[in-house]
Amino acid sequence: MKQQPLVSVIMPAYNSAAFIAESISSVQQQTYPHWELLVIDDASIDGTSKVVEAIMAEDKRIRLHGLPANQGAGFARNIGIKAATGEFISFLDADDLWKPNKLEEQLQLMQGEQVDVCYSSYELMNEEGKSLNKQIRALETLSFTKLRKANYIGNLTGIYNASKLGKIYCPLIRKRQDWGLWLLAVEKAGGARAIQEPLAIYRERRNSISGNKVEMLKYNYQVYRKVLGYNSLKSLFWMLLFLWEQLGVKRRQKLSLNK
Repeated sequence: MKQQPLVSVIMPAYNSAAFIAESISSVQQQTYPHWELLVIDDASIDGTSKVVEAIMAEDKRIRLHGLPANQGAGFARNIGIKAATGEFISFLDADDLWKPNKLEEQLQLMQGEQVDVCYSSYELMNEEGKSLNKQIRALETLSFTKLRKANYIGNLTGIYNASKLGKIYCPLIRKRQDWGLWLLAVEKAGGARAIQEPLAIYRERRNSISGNKVEMLKYNYQVYRKVLGYNSLKSLFWMLLFLWEQLGVKRRQKLSLNK
């Protein structure tokens, strides 16, 4: 009987004591049991590590790495990726949740149809964990060119085949590192496939970067310049394509609400 592959789950955490137990529980409740969870505590000061240590005592699949100084989510994810031993690598932040069938559904698609990058739709909840009755619908297929226009992969849903693609790390920029990682992965894989069913739940936090449009645009520009290595003119061109893509997304959302 063929051994089932191991999935490494990378979870950066910073002052997440209020949420991390629930996030870890959503990994433990997976119908696919062959996983390891690497929690990277990014120098939290609220007792995050103590919460994780208590859970670790009961589940040896969980490992904790503590950083001596705060370095940001991208750096923390890279520590986890480096330590990962699984054939597949996936991500879950310490305040988000997975549906129980998340890994099983994705591995079935990836192994059955030779897909090396997979993601899914996901739902939204507020900071208190109450459903916002909203869903981010994933595009069924995704090319590198399409992904350059906007980040269509919710990081909490993404998984890639590290045994085929090799380990792909986050670029060391302060924000939008997840988009940079998926750009590199999708380019190497030649595309990505999605599961339309929502397999995760994203917690909308107050004062997040997504609420600051000017900051978001600044970091988007860095993705084109520093991650993809484009010159200033080409980066501005892709920024214009990004803005046009966002207008199209909003138009589609408005049409769906009016149906």
